Amino acid sequence: MKDRAVVIATITLVLVFFILAVAFFPHMPEMMASHWNAQGEADGTMSRFWGLFLLPLVSVVMAALLLLLPRIDPLKANIQKFKGYYNGFIIAFLVYFLYIYVLTIAWNLGWEFDFSQMLMPAMGILMFLVGVLVSKARRNFFIGIRTPWTLSSEEVWNRTHQLGGILFKAIGIIILLLSFVPEIAIYALLGLVLGTTVLLVVYSYVVYRRLGENIQAPVGENNKHI
Repeated sequence: MKDRAVVIATITLVLVFFILAVAFFPHMPEMMASHWNAQGEADGTMSRFWGLFLLPLVSVVMAALLLLLPRIDPLKANIQKFKGYYNGFIIAFLVYFLYIYVLTIAWNLGWEFDFSQMLMPAMGILMFLVGVLVSKARRNFFIGIRTPWTLSSEEVWNRTHQLGGILFKAIGIIILLLSFVPEIAIYALLGLVLGTTVLLVVYSYVVYRRLGENIQAPVGENNKHI
């Protein structure tokens, strides 16, 4: 996806958030359900204003941040190598946020459904897309698995992200398969993401040690060309 297209799509999605907030404001209860437990039951509330406008405001901040990061990264030339995948992920992330927002509105309109069960398939898809992005990411300071060892070596980065891409895609598939048992899926998701994160940090260090790279030299060499 081209930069101009992602900006237009991002602005459109953010506007959809605010249009929904204004349109449904008169139809929401004074205190809205805003949090759900692993069993899909509402266990938290907030005022109507914040219940409707918090996610739209967060979407503005997240969209601005995601669009800004590639512009301020010292290794932005590397980001250009996978920019299409990154731009696509920005849109997917905002659509995911919008999906949660629509579920929240539907619940507060009185629709009856298991919130967690409705959410898990979207979480699975998002995790799979994280895997796609991770597998395509090139060395930079903001996007991907950033440890001292991946940032110091192109080879360590590539090997770690190749494994990370596979693992996050697998997490996405597992969560999709567990969608019908959301009370298990949510804990599986937390455990798998935490375990994968720790594994990848350790893996990047092990690969770095095996390669015998100097941790500072490669970053300094790249900075000469920026």
